[in-house]
Amino acid sequence: MKRLILLTFSFLLISIKVLAVTYNSEPKIFISELVNDAIKTLGDKNLTQEEKNTFIAKIAKDNVDIKALGLYTLGDLRKTVEKETLVKYQNLFEKYFLKSLTSRLTDYTSEKFEVINSDKKNAKYTIVNSRIAESKDKPEIKIDWRVYTKDPLKPLIRDLIVEGLSLARTQREEFSSILNSNNNDINALFNKLQEFISN
Repeated sequence: MKRLILLTFSFLLISIKVLAVTYNSEPKIFISELVNDAIKTLGDKNLTQEEKNTFIAKIAKDNVDIKALGLYTLGDLRKTVEKETLVKYQNLFEKYFLKSLTSRLTDYTSEKFEVINSDKKNAKYTIVNSRIAESKDKPEIKIDWRVYTKDPLKPLIRDLIVEGLSLARTQREEFSSILNSNNNDINALFNKLQEFISN
């Protein structure tokens, strides 16, 4: 009984923490707060891996434009598939994206992250330049964040450019390769996404 109460209390604490997350709307501060919050959470030894994944998934859903990213990575096929098929794709892509994100972030629990600069390209986009400092095991990593600011009060991340390589473009090329190898049959892409989600 005591264990059940403790588990319930822990769940409530992480739920409150997840629901309470809000970040500054200025792109440079937004990225700094969000990433430092993620690193702090990933390094918190009082949280289980499941709780960490729940937290990261929540902030990703709230602060990454997953829908737009999914449409971009599907390429021109998004213009011709039926609406129901597109909805199925978007649901699978979100699950794929969140699992991919949480599995990749496990290595970044004590990194020194720094926002260097920001460049407002236009009313809709700002590029935020940042870096993860060099450590004894890893070289410095430069990361540029493409932040969508059509709603200036609610910035959304649309891409990461890591050492000059766009992750959105790389994902689009990977999906395009799968589709091209299967006569543009979107079901082949569905199978690949489902396989990754299930493993």
